[in-house]
This record gives sequence, C-alpha cells and structure tokens, in this order.
Amino acid sequence: MAGPAPGRWLRWLAALALVLALAAGLLAAGAGQAPRPAERGPPVRLFTEEELARYGGEEEDQPIYMAVKGVVFDVTSGKEFYGRGAPYNALTGKDSTRGVAKMSLDPADLTHDTTGLTAEELESLDDVFTKVYKAKYPIVGYTARRILNEDGSPNLDFKPEDQPHFDIKDEF
Repeated sequence: MAGPAPGRWLRWLAALALVLALAAGLLAAGAGQAPRPAERGPPVRLFTEEELARYGGEEEDQPIYMAVKGVVFDVTSGKEFYGRGAPYNALTGKDSTRGVAKMSLDPADLTHDTTGLTAEELESLDDVFTKVYKAKYPIVGYTARRILNEDGSPNLDFKPEDQPHFDIKDEF
C-alpha cells in the first residue's frame, strides 16, 4: 500500500509549520501583553505563486490579494486603488515586496526579491508594511516561498526569527 503523494505530504508539513509558528506567536504575545481581539475572516493559508495570481483584481466577484514580505493581504476594501484599471493594480496577485520598497510599478520590481535594496528602501518597506498594509488590510495567508523551496520541498533552514525585517510576534 502506497503512502500519500509527496506533494500532499509536503503541503501538510508546511501547514503544520505555519500552525506551530502561529502558536509560538500567540504564546509569546501572552507573556506580558494583552491579547488582541480575534478578527473574523477567511482562514490563514499558504499561497503558491499560481494561487495568488488568481486574486489580481481582474474578476469582479473575487477578492483582491497582494503580498508584501511574504504576507498575503486582502486589499479588496481598497478596490479603488487595487482593482482592475486602478493605479496600484499591478501590485496585486503577487508578492510585490521590491515594488513596495522602491515605490515602483516597474514590472521588473514586482517581485519578492529584496536583493540589493538600499537601507532607505528597506526602511521604507518596513514603514509601509506596518503603517499601511498591516494597519488597514486583513492578513489572509502567507506565500509558500516563505517556508518551501522552489521544488516544493520544505525549507529546512527556514527560521522566521532569522528572516530579514521579519518579526513573527508582529504578524499575529
């Protein structure tokens, strides 16, 4: 009798890692801070690039999602900015971290890659991430790239606390 397909097993492992990270963040938050009230919304999940691309604002009946620093936000309430034909629609349906950091809509900048960004751009990224996206839009998931390798295997070296400009307690 054969076991589960490798892809299914890896997704299960990735989901388990996400649950453990969430639990660790909640425990850390409970050690000296009042817990934030729970917000109702869609369950948090992992998105592949292909899955995230389905939420680019082209379909009227679909929510609009975009990712910054691997965190997927539901920006549907800002449809006038992110919907079809809107000024920032190019940022949606993908991880646009570099574009947000550089305040750029150049297609070459609409990527997760932060290699070569200046200290000022990284500071701007953190500021916009916290004061715009986290303050205004609900988190609906994370990009799979945060904890999976390109081939879908688990990134065994992934440690949220070691990620550049990543503070797990601020995300939960």
